Amino acid sequence: MADPRKQQYNFNKLQKRLRHNIGQAIGDYSMIEENDVVMVCVSGGKDSYVLLDILRNLQRSAPVGFRIIAVHLNQMLPGYPDGLIEKYLSENNYEYKIVTENVTKIVADKMPEGNNFCSLCSRLRRGILYRTASEIGATKIALGHHREDLLETMFLNMFFNGKIKSMPPKLVTDDHKHIVIRPLVYCAEKDLRNYSAARQYPIISGDLCSRHANQQRAIIKEMLNTWEKQYPGRTEILAKSLKDISPSHMMDPKLFDFINLSADEAVTEENIIPFTAV
Repeated sequence: MADPRKQQYNFNKLQKRLRHNIGQAIGDYSMIEENDVVMVCVSGGKDSYVLLDILRNLQRSAPVGFRIIAVHLNQMLPGYPDGLIEKYLSENNYEYKIVTENVTKIVADKMPEGNNFCSLCSRLRRGILYRTASEIGATKIALGHHREDLLETMFLNMFFNGKIKSMPPKLVTDDHKHIVIRPLVYCAEKDLRNYSAARQYPIISGDLCSRHANQQRAIIKEMLNTWEKQYPGRTEILAKSLKDISPSHMMDPKLFDFINLSADEAVTEENIIPFTAV
């Protein structure tokens, strides 16, 4: 039988690590400021629950005052557990709003069978959440994307779109009305999974949507998991690379002026790290 004291000790360490990582990300990218109204998008998955939990935990000792409003979008999927998230938010004294929209039907009506369902669905969900943010007066929209989400997105763009691009920790929406933040960008998915299991959140299965599976992302996730098993710590190193980019050692003329490069420039062969097979 597990020792309760050891379990509590491990949980406290985990919570401290998550508090540190989230607080560090908020500080590094100035995600939350005095008097912000932070709309936390709660999907019903582990990541958004942890984000909501730790943000409220940090709120008690934060150097700035801010308000948290949890928002959940009920897409009216078949098998959706009505009231599950609302009950959790109410019992835990969160300020919240439940938005109900039949996104699946809207997309099905607009999208011919066999076409990419997920892209339009994602845009619709985003639009609904942005509209809700305006309605409740939110100054920041917090999403629960973690470290591995950023890496998976980067490799997806590299392998399938020919771009080196990931998810930014902070962005302004296309209409310039909202600022989106991702406070979990330094958090490892395994930490979020373990914290969620310890907290026993009422998780809504991602399998409710029959079209939800993203085969390309699943392939990338498996690749990263395999690398991590073969070379422990590789995921952390890859994540660090997202913060340490040298435009002069890439090939994008929009980011570095190769055309007008002169002998006086600092970029020399000595600065180039030779490729070594691992």
